[in-house]
Amino acid sequence: MRHILKIHCSLHNLIPVSAHDFDIETFNPAVHKEEWLELNNRIFINHPDQGNWVMEDLENRIAEPWFDPKGFFLAIKDGKIIGFCWTKIHHDLVNQKPAGELYVIGVNPEYVGQGVGKAVSIAAINYLLSKDIKDAMLYVDADNEKGLALYTSLGFN
Repeated sequence: MRHILKIHCSLHNLIPVSAHDFDIETFNPAVHKEEWLELNNRIFINHPDQGNWVMEDLENRIAEPWFDPKGFFLAIKDGKIIGFCWTKIHHDLVNQKPAGELYVIGVNPEYVGQGVGKAVSIAAINYLLSKDIKDAMLYVDADNEKGLALYTSLGFN
């Protein structure tokens, strides 16, 4: 049985960006949709929620009122997407200030362990701070040890 954790982080200060050998860009649907979809499905091939998407799944999310391409970060190396972090800002919370979510984070398996996930996550957190968001959250499978280690290192608990 799957066990999903919802973990939180209070956002206070921008996180310094470390040097890396790839670029961080924001998502441009006209340019990145097909490549992103292919990578997403490769990364999450066995994931019940995030894997096996078709273009309509992506386009449905792009059409959501919360979608903002400026909050969807891509790590690019040699012209190819090697990782991503997609944010979502929840403005519809009753009696609460808006909250940011790291909606989906993925790294090409060939680049795992090279700081890609951390770099795109930092870009996402700093973006949320620039939008005056002070609370962030994300959902993660309890058995995702690498993901949990990354999120803990970024202050999520």
